[in-house]
Amino acid sequence: MSKSIYKNLRQLGHATPIPSSPDRALIEKVPNPHPKNDYVVRFTCSEFTCLCPVTGQPDFAHIVIDYVPGKWLVESKSLKLYFQSFRNHGAFHEDCSVGIGEALIHILKPKWLRISAYWYPRGGMPIDVFFQKGVLPKGVDVPDTGVSPYRGRG
Repeated sequence: MSKSIYKNLRQLGHATPIPSSPDRALIEKVPNPHPKNDYVVRFTCSEFTCLCPVTGQPDFAHIVIDYVPGKWLVESKSLKLYFQSFRNHGAFHEDCSVGIGEALIHILKPKWLRISAYWYPRGGMPIDVFFQKGVLPKGVDVPDTGVSPYRGRG
């Protein structure tokens, strides 16, 4: 694959500041080098942070993104910067989790996408959010996320 396909990327290979909010973040894409094959791409962000929109307290999550690409792949540096843009962003767990999925669907138009967001407890109660769109192609295996459900101290 020719390196010329990467010439329009604005963040990869450049010093890029962390966007001030998810709305200001740029999620970039690159052509899928194997569009005729169905396969799963997984990104794991074990240290996702945002702020509670009411209290301003930090919230933490372990987020797993699985998707079957169509014509496009997400460029990983832009995804990392997008995740970092949530650090000072106030939103509830459900809004962050589903919003990430919707943003990726809008940019990539994958065949299938699933967000598994495991939020660490605050106030003694974890909130796990799962969002899925599309139809998983026949014959594609999606491994377990490997994230254990919250069991408290027991």
